[in-house]
Amino acid sequence: MEDNQSLEGKIEALLNVEKQMRLAGDVVGTRKAVMDIVELCFQAKAWKTLNDQIVLLSKRRGQLKQAVTAMVQKAMQYIDETPDLDTRVELIKTLNSVSAGKIYVEIERARLIRKLAKIKEEQGLISEAADLMQEVAVETFGAMAKTEKIAFILEQVRLCLDKQDYVRAQILARKISPRVFDIDPSKGKKKPKEGDAVVEEAPADIPSLLELKRIYYEHMIRYYSHQNDYLEICRSYKAIYDIPAVKEDPSQWIPVLRKICWYLVLSPHDPMQSSLLNATLEDKNLNEIPNFKLLLKQLVTMEVLQWTSLWEMYKIEFENENNLLGGALGDKAAEDLKLRIIEHNILVVSKYYSRITLQRLAELLCLSFEEAEKYLSEMVVSKSLIAKIDRPVRVVCFQTEKDSNDVLNSWAGNLEKLLDLVEKSCHQIHKETMVHKVVLKA
Repeated sequence: MEDNQSLEGKIEALLNVEKQMRLAGDVVGTRKAVMDIVELCFQAKAWKTLNDQIVLLSKRRGQLKQAVTAMVQKAMQYIDETPDLDTRVELIKTLNSVSAGKIYVEIERARLIRKLAKIKEEQGLISEAADLMQEVAVETFGAMAKTEKIAFILEQVRLCLDKQDYVRAQILARKISPRVFDIDPSKGKKKPKEGDAVVEEAPADIPSLLELKRIYYEHMIRYYSHQNDYLEICRSYKAIYDIPAVKEDPSQWIPVLRKICWYLVLSPHDPMQSSLLNATLEDKNLNEIPNFKLLLKQLVTMEVLQWTSLWEMYKIEFENENNLLGGALGDKAAEDLKLRIIEHNILVVSKYYSRITLQRLAELLCLSFEEAEKYLSEMVVSKSLIAKIDRPVRVVCFQTEKDSNDVLNSWAGNLEKLLDLVEKSCHQIHKETMVHKVVLKA
């Protein structure tokens, strides 16, 4: 009881000092008095009194910004010293309410929200944690370090993915430009100009920019996996693969390169997929996984692939992905893999044939008559291919109808080639004749 009275007496005395300093406009004195009150409550382990004093001091008339900032920063150091979870949550909530709406303690509030969200997540309240994190828009904080901003937004994205709110996860992820990860960290920081906002150093627990790059693309892989966007998943793995720390360690880049190969094969045929495929084939590291090099080469080669033999060859590799980075590819991926092989075969047939019967097409694709017609129609609808089916005679025509101008242009082109060949032949005959004459004279 005496301890409580002595604590109240000390606080009362310090409050009087704080009042005098505040009214006199003494920033240093006010800040010291406020911090002394907070420390006094902490030393006495009077957590309820600490919360009450923080609220009281922040609401005093004409309270100085510097005093509030110092008080919040000081009290934040005691969060991890609290005896139990309830006391910790209560202190965080008090500090959060005090710092709400105050620009000069916006960074402290963001850190408090993150701590509270982590507690909620540990309690299994993912939805509440995600909603808490979304209250703060750190991208507007000029004084917050870039890495801390990115780390905060990535936490927001992760929690949205955890609660399966994919729309909001995408909106939040767009706040981070992938180009920010390409900035060379070795280059010296520019000296701030006069009048610029002072940027705080990021806390020690914030990952480096390259570590954040990996986390960002791992989150994007989770998002695109939900959308079944294989090409974007492949591009995300490619970005992880290009991180220097990954490229230097075979135990890290081999699983990533395997995933790049799988998702390249699973991606629908288009110019970007074709460009990535050729770029990957030129990678020397692909020699370390010859099976996958062969798989990509088969896709580039204009030859019909037999699905059954290809699946027998790669089934074990496909199932082995369960234990590697990114997890299993799943049944849907197996179906899509078969579809991509069929699409590849149809494209190959269209290169070699101008007209073909549906029956022969079905035989080449190892499909039934109805399946061949279905897959061909789907490719025409998606504009991957130009073809027409004459159903009464069951003939597929891969050539487009040419108008009179195109026909005349092709004739002109053929005549030009013919005349060029005649000219080259005449030149060769003339050359041989001259050489023969020289030999005879000798």
